[in-house]
Amino acid sequence: MVKIVEKHVQLDFPLGHHLHCLIAQIPNRLQRRDHLFSLVNPEEQWHMVRSVMDLVADGAGNLKRLHFLMFPETSVPVSHFDDLLDVIAERFRPNTVTMFGMEQIRLEQYRALLTRFQDDNAEALEGVERDIDSGDILGMPVNWCCIAIKESSGRLRVFLEAKTHPFRGEEFLDKDHDLYRGRHFYLFRGEPACFNFMTIICLDYLYRDLYSSNIKQIIDHSNRLFFTMRQSLDALFVIQCNPKPEHRAYRDVVTGFYGEYLEDTPGVRETVTVFGNCSDESEIEGVRCEGCYGVSFVAISARHKMSPVQGREFASDDFGGAPVCRLRFGTGTRLFYFNLPLYHELDPRSSRVPLKVHTVLRWTDDGWIKASGGEEQVF
Repeated sequence: MVKIVEKHVQLDFPLGHHLHCLIAQIPNRLQRRDHLFSLVNPEEQWHMVRSVMDLVADGAGNLKRLHFLMFPETSVPVSHFDDLLDVIAERFRPNTVTMFGMEQIRLEQYRALLTRFQDDNAEALEGVERDIDSGDILGMPVNWCCIAIKESSGRLRVFLEAKTHPFRGEEFLDKDHDLYRGRHFYLFRGEPACFNFMTIICLDYLYRDLYSSNIKQIIDHSNRLFFTMRQSLDALFVIQCNPKPEHRAYRDVVTGFYGEYLEDTPGVRETVTVFGNCSDESEIEGVRCEGCYGVSFVAISARHKMSPVQGREFASDDFGGAPVCRLRFGTGTRLFYFNLPLYHELDPRSSRVPLKVHTVLRWTDDGWIKASGGEEQVF
């Protein structure tokens, strides 16, 4: 069963004030090479990823206040992993968390990276070494992500996670070519601001098999945090490359996560859950669909208050009757910049809306442009 590893990180977030998140809903174009899903054009992909990084580093608009940056699953070329870390280390502001899915690699390469960043990933490396000791598996594909945290001191910490739950394209008749299943999730305990958050990859949000459940592990761990320390899981980030972002299974798990099935869930009752998907320009070899990507969204408990709204770039709903308020974005190539709500239920101020969209940007040949409202402005 997946192990939840707590990590204490120094993040001096503003007390009593909401935080800010940017979802980069950019396209993924993937093809299968030697049982790995690789980017069709890594340099073109890096150009788009780098454009977002430059935008954040320059702090255009009010992006100087950004705390969390999300890229989709499998969206960053392995060849530019160090380039991306360099941008974060040299140009990003302190107290910034960057979450990004990496192009697939083999387990041998993943172990080498865990060894390189062993100071932050000792427990993960121990689990991988234990698996390697049990058989000849170094050639297995790994779908992985990185959480790069630039602490308040400016120190860069690098955490790596492997996906625990493969989709059908990552499984084969030849067992040796099945996706390697990760053994851990990180739960980050931000201090001194006391902000707790996790990042997982797509299907890790769902059930692993009939007998054990990743999401229940997260709920139970958060409940123990609540009952022992009166803390909770403040935010859960799910990075996706998902052709079915509104599948019924996601709605069912969201419903259970917010306490409607079987048990009370005080540890996650006020969690902000952020799903960041790739855009509808995505193409994955072997996956046939049309206009089925996108729809990144933010879910909070229905104890909050959000009036129905329907706009050109986003809308609010209850995800088909789930006990949540949901901010649902569109399917195009966009940057969505919004605030993460504070951890209270109904605000006594009747006009107060917990979620605010600060900016929506769309991609053009000239760069990122505001998608709505007033004159178009190039960033």
